Amino acid sequence: MADDRIRRMTFATIYPLYVKKVERKGHTTEELDTVLTWLTGYDEAGIQDAVADERTLEEFFAQAPAMNPHTDLITGVICGVRVEEIEDPLMQQIRWMDKLVDEVARGKRMTSILRAPVG
Repeated sequence: MADDRIRRMTFATIYPLYVKKVERKGHTTEELDTVLTWLTGYDEAGIQDAVADERTLEEFFAQAPAMNPHTDLITGVICGVRVEEIEDPLMQQIRWMDKLVDEVARGKRMTSILRAPVG
């Protein structure tokens, strides 16, 4: 039931919360947009369009220009669940986004957040 509520939530609802979170911790909207771009392939204008047209999170990810091929390198726990073990593809994408935003807010180095394969 909670999953359905999250799926229907709009990106316009969540984005300002992400902005507030990173700014409260002394980071910038530009850093936030950098990780969202890395994850989804949206550029700054695409992110703003997603906010403006109030697309749901399901639509936000379905319309993403190019999900990053290295998302399998996003690991760890968010909301008490290991992101790499989430079976529902959409919920995993949402939790990847949450994880990246948390890392920005915590001040993790951008080179670490924007994972790249070793080798």
